[in-house]
Amino acid sequence: MMTTTTQRLLDLAAAAPASHDEDMVLLFLTEANELFQQGFEVLRGAMADRVAGMSPEALVATVNAAGLPCDVSQDGSELVSLLALAEWQMTPAALAYSEIAEDAARRGVCLIPEV
Repeated sequence: MMTTTTQRLLDLAAAAPASHDEDMVLLFLTEANELFQQGFEVLRGAMADRVAGMSPEALVATVNAAGLPCDVSQDGSELVSLLALAEWQMTPAALAYSEIAEDAARRGVCLIPEV
């Protein structure tokens, strides 16, 4: 049986709070971050396909209708990314990632090494 990105992120979100080892929390966070990025890229590609052929004005109107400020001077790929991010943030996968990241932050664990 193949595990989906969403299912794996949900599994990590369930397992992370029970871990008392900072190294394990960092491993959970690292894997979750990779899955988050992969999932977002898939959604961004699908969003690009959905809006392909839209005029710049129509794309701006779509982004504005999603509640995101933008204007015609912005690059089309940037506008697609904004739309995709707005949609992605509401998915169970992204919400699970947020739980993992927040749990790790409460424990002082992050992906950016201290210098």
